[in-house]
Amino acid sequence: MRAVSQVGFSDRTVLRDALLLTLAKSQDEKLALGDCFDLFFSQPEPRQDQTEANSEENASQDPDQSPSSGSASEADEGQPPEGLGPLAQMLLSQDRNTIAAAIANASGAASLSDIRYSTQRGIFSSRILDAMGLQRLRDDLDALTATNPALAERLRAALDALREAVRDTVSQGLALYAREEAENLRNEILRNAPLARIERRQVAEMRALIRQIARRLRERYSKPRKRQRRGHLDVRRTLRRNAAWGGVPFLTAWKRKHRDRPKIVALCDVSGSVAQVSDFFLLLIHSLHEVVDDVRSFAFSSHMIEVSEILEKKSPEEAMAEIMSKVGFGSSDFGSSLVDFEKDFMSTLTPQTTVIVLGDARSNNLDPRADILRRISERSKRLVWLNPEGRLAWGFGDSEMPRYATFCTVVRQCATAQQLERAVSDIVATYQ
Repeated sequence: MRAVSQVGFSDRTVLRDALLLTLAKSQDEKLALGDCFDLFFSQPEPRQDQTEANSEENASQDPDQSPSSGSASEADEGQPPEGLGPLAQMLLSQDRNTIAAAIANASGAASLSDIRYSTQRGIFSSRILDAMGLQRLRDDLDALTATNPALAERLRAALDALREAVRDTVSQGLALYAREEAENLRNEILRNAPLARIERRQVAEMRALIRQIARRLRERYSKPRKRQRRGHLDVRRTLRRNAAWGGVPFLTAWKRKHRDRPKIVALCDVSGSVAQVSDFFLLLIHSLHEVVDDVRSFAFSSHMIEVSEILEKKSPEEAMAEIMSKVGFGSSDFGSSLVDFEKDFMSTLTPQTTVIVLGDARSNNLDPRADILRRISERSKRLVWLNPEGRLAWGFGDSEMPRYATFCTVVRQCATAQQLERAVSDIVATYQ
C-alpha cells in the first residue's frame, strides 16, 4: 500500500508493475498476479453506441430542420422527463461512468463474487438488473410507450445496451471468481477418469494432477516423521538424571519407540500394454523417493533394470524419458523379469521390505514364474500389487493376476489417479 501511495492510480501500467514488484515472490506468482490484474481492471463499459447512432441517423434524415429547432429538440431529449425512476434517468442521460458505477454497486449487492459455474450467468445477470431497479424501469417503459413513443424507444435501446453490459460483467466475474472452482471440478473429473483412457489433450493435465498428489504425499508424511523422531519425554529417567540438581530438568531423557527402518522395493511394468499408465506410475514412484528414506525402484518389460539412481538424480520428465527409452514399450514377460530380479536383486529384500508391483500381470502366455513371486513374498514383509485393469479382466486372456494374487498381501485395482493416491498413501502411512 505504501508503494501504491507513491506511484498513484493515474498510470495503470505503473500501478501494475508496482504490485508485481511488491506482492509477487516468484515468476509464477508474477504471471498469475498479472493475469488477475488485467482481468479485474478490464471492466466492461455500457454499450450505447446504437442509441447514439440512432440519434445521428435521425439528425441526418431531417436536413430541413433549422439549427435552432434541432438544438431545442436535443435539449428536450437530453433532459429526462420528471417522474421517471433513477435507472431510467441514468440510461437516458447516457453517462457511462455513472452507469458503470451503478453496475459495479449492483454486482456487489448481488454477490457476484459467489458465482462458480457458467450455468449461473443468467441468474446473476437477473440479480444485478433487479438490484439496479429493472422493475421500476419496466413500469416507466409502459408509461412512456403510451405518452412518448420516441422516448420509450430510446429507453428500450438503452436497456438492451445495459443488458449486454451486465452480461459482460457477469462473464468477467465468472472468469475472475470461478477459475479455482472450475479447476477443482476438472481435477475431480480427472481423478476419477481411467488412466488408460486419458485423451492426448488431457495428458499434461493428468501429469500436473499426479504431481499434486505426489506433493500432498510429501507434505502429509515427511513432516510428521521428522516431528515424531525424538519421541515422548521419559519423566522417570529425566528425574534420575537430574538428581544432582535437585530434580531441576537440565538434562532430558526421551522415550524412543523402536521402528524398523522402512524399505520399499517398487517393480514397475512399462511394457506396451500399460504404456498409457506407466508414466503416471513412474511419477508416483518418483515421489516415493522423496517420502521414504530407503526406496529401490526397478522397471521392466521383457527384462528388468534398476532405475533408482535415475529417479533420484533427474527430474520426473527426464527420468521417465530415459527409463522408457531403455526398457519401455516392449512385450510383456513377467516371468523373465522376475528371473532377472531373483538373479540380481533378491538380496535387496529383508523382513522389513514392502514390495510394490505396478502392472497388469499380462505375460503374453509365457511362463509367469509365480514360484519366484512366492519367494519374494516369503522374504519380504508385504507384497502389494497395484493393477491398472478392472477386476473383471483379471484372469481372462493372458492375465495371470489370480495366480499372482495368491502370494500377495494386498491386491488393489489402480485404474484412476484417486485409486493410485489412496493405495500409495496407505502404503506410506504404515511407516508413520
